[in-house]
This record gives sequence, structure tokens and C-alpha cells, in this order.
Amino acid sequence: MNVKFSEDIVPISVLKVNPGKIVKQVQEAHRPVVLTIRGKGVAVVQALHDYETNIEQQSFMKAVVKGMIDLEKDRELSLAEVKKHLKIK
Repeated sequence: MNVKFSEDIVPISVLKVNPGKIVKQVQEAHRPVVLTIRGKGVAVVQALHDYETNIEQQSFMKAVVKGMIDLEKDRELSLAEVKKHLKIK
């Protein structure tokens, strides 16, 4: 996701005047919009689907890193042990 500064950073007054324009932009471009007040960023508007996707990706990556740490510390189970623990035949 690349930011297009000419499109993705807008004054909050634009949101107040035409919120539909901002919503349409984030849904179509799949990039968040940074809202500003007096030139300073104050909030981000992002399409819900994109937000949920980002959260899922972050959770997945955290789980991968945790798994790698467990492997490095010799905290691993065989598939047979996992099946037994979960009572799967």
C-alpha cells in the first residue's frame, strides 16, 4: 500500500462537507486517508475490509513469530502429541 500524498492526506473539512467522497475513495483505492487539522494528522479513515485484513495479517504474523520462538526454545510437540492432546484420532 503506497500513500499518494496528493490524494490520501485531506483536511477534515473535506470529510465534513462530503463524507461519501472519502468513503468511496478508501474503498476503491484500498489506501487509508489521513485527516488533518491545520496541517497536522489527527485521524485515519480506512475501508473496513482493509482494516480487517490488516488485523488478520498482524495476528497471523504474531502467531508465526511465537511459533518460531517456541521452536528455538525447544517447545514443540509432535503431530501425534497434538492429536492426543486435542483428542483427534
